[in-house]
Amino acid sequence: MHNLAVLTKGRPQCTLQVHPVDAERLGLADGEPARVRSAVGLVAVPVEVTDGIRPGVVSLPHGWGHDVDGVALEVARRRPGASFNRLADTGTFDPLSGNAVLNGIPVEVAPSTE
Repeated sequence: MHNLAVLTKGRPQCTLQVHPVDAERLGLADGEPARVRSAVGLVAVPVEVTDGIRPGVVSLPHGWGHDVDGVALEVARRRPGASFNRLADTGTFDPLSGNAVLNGIPVEVAPSTE
């Protein structure tokens, strides 16, 4: 679906959603880049200030990451986004199910200097 122009048109969908209170506290501005760092990775992504998310959390929906070498998806490569997979610790598992932890990843967010 990431390589179909009709499904990727419109406003950028790979943005870091941040509540206005957190954006102000962290010095983040709508549309400006932010650095998102976890224990295992770092991505840079544009900020979307929105009251549609709770204070104290951020969301990186549609973090596709089609910008790595070798990706042959012409449409997807034009709007690659930042891959949230770079933030997930592959050694962390839910103790009850044994599934990988893909949600609730602790991160630090700051304005990007890049």
